[in-house]
Amino acid sequence: MAESRTRPLTIAGRLLAGTVSAAVLGASGFTWYEYRQLDGGMVKSAALTEARKNAPPHLDKSVNLLLIGLDSRKDMDGNDLPKEFVEEELHAGSSEIGGYNTNALIVLHIPADGGKVTALSVPRDDYVQTVGADGRMHKVKEAYGIAKEAAEQKLGGKGLSKAELERQSREAGRAATIQTVQALLGIPVDHFAEVNLIGFYDIAKAVEPIQVCLNNPVDDPIVARTANHEGGGTGLRLPAGVSSLDARQALSFVRQRHHLKNGDLDRTHRQQAFISSVVYKLKQQGVVNDLGQLQRLFDAVKKDVVIDDRWNVLDFAQQAPNLTGGNVEFNTLPITGFKTIGGQEVNTVDPDQIKRIVKQLFGHEAPPPATTDASAPAPATASSPVEAPTATPSRARAVVDVHGANAEAAAAESGALAELGFPAGRATGTAAAGRAKATTVAYGAGTKADAERLAARYGVTATASSAVPSGHVVVTLAPTTPSVPAPPVPAPSEPTAEPTAEPTTELPMQGPAVKAGGIPCVD
Repeated sequence: MAESRTRPLTIAGRLLAGTVSAAVLGASGFTWYEYRQLDGGMVKSAALTEARKNAPPHLDKSVNLLLIGLDSRKDMDGNDLPKEFVEEELHAGSSEIGGYNTNALIVLHIPADGGKVTALSVPRDDYVQTVGADGRMHKVKEAYGIAKEAAEQKLGGKGLSKAELERQSREAGRAATIQTVQALLGIPVDHFAEVNLIGFYDIAKAVEPIQVCLNNPVDDPIVARTANHEGGGTGLRLPAGVSSLDARQALSFVRQRHHLKNGDLDRTHRQQAFISSVVYKLKQQGVVNDLGQLQRLFDAVKKDVVIDDRWNVLDFAQQAPNLTGGNVEFNTLPITGFKTIGGQEVNTVDPDQIKRIVKQLFGHEAPPPATTDASAPAPATASSPVEAPTATPSRARAVVDVHGANAEAAAAESGALAELGFPAGRATGTAAAGRAKATTVAYGAGTKADAERLAARYGVTATASSAVPSGHVVVTLAPTTPSVPAPPVPAPSEPTAEPTAEPTTELPMQGPAVKAGGIPCVD
């Protein structure tokens, strides 16, 4: 059932959260008739009742909406989706591998004053403390499946029908997901929307074609699953620039994770960009004025989307016009690195940092001063002018030498680091690297901050070395180092003689923000 109970890296089907559904619900000013027609036929959930028992307190009258993308090849009654549809039409892997992972989690924060809506994505592989599941550390996406499986076992002897067992056990999964997100972010969830694989496809089908924009061309060939390979790939081939997608291509666009520089993290930005494009079309291209297309959209939402039973759709449509006015910014919460735990590759996170970021971003806490260094220069006065602080440099300062098992591997990694802003040094193949059991990062004088950023990329600890020249960092790649090991590395502040707290006026996020109001370009 849960991915941790099967093979954690074999689930190929990934999907968008219920964000498109939320966009639909807030895309226009509903008439009373349209509202009654839509609201009366939607699937409602009581999961918030349980989740609110452990919710953090509200700090104002803002609204937090959690959008859940459920990776399931089953319908609402627990029946398998048609194999030919899942495997042949969607290229989403075998119907048998299913699972109940929440592979997309997005929080929309709607301010009490109706200002800019902030959207935060939680990377699905973040390794966190679950709440309402088994209380242990898991990937955040697994809370749903773990709680659902436990509920099934508890309810199994009560003589429930298959459909009712599915309904009640999914309620447990939803409650656990909501509670886990609340605990991680330190905020209450007021409403939620959930959509599964078929739901995303149906909604995309109702609004196709949808335009998206890529910074680079993509070619993600399908690789068949074998005894020695988990398979994967979406079959998506698109040029750089703007493309128009049908529903099947849209699903591939938001599912692709192979052949992306930052893997799942880049896919999160794809999801955000796709949402922006759909909302843009709904608002700007007349979809909401096409009664036939709007009806198809309503039919898809009623059939495939689950919302909480406290959510008044009409109130939401009137409350959140900024969702469709381009006044939304999507950010991805940061990770601190990568690690393998229990055979699973996970994202490590700093929960305290995440809570601070969320509070500051949602306006509940003032950001820290630009510097915390007690020895920092005093503010300028008439008798002691100082230069205005400069922006954080856009590139790293350390020169990075890369040693690999062969020259080709070293050159490839050196090029990847150069793209992240690290000036390329020597890239050589060495026998020592070929024998290395783990990647190492060694640094010379003046490069500790850069070395630590690089070490986080590989999940190791940087060490000082007198053998490394001043101003240089040496990365020795183990032969098993992944070809796409990490997300972009933040640029450091200017090096100083003594270690100091790094000044910052911006919140650390995982990659650039995706801004709505058009068709944003992403990787």
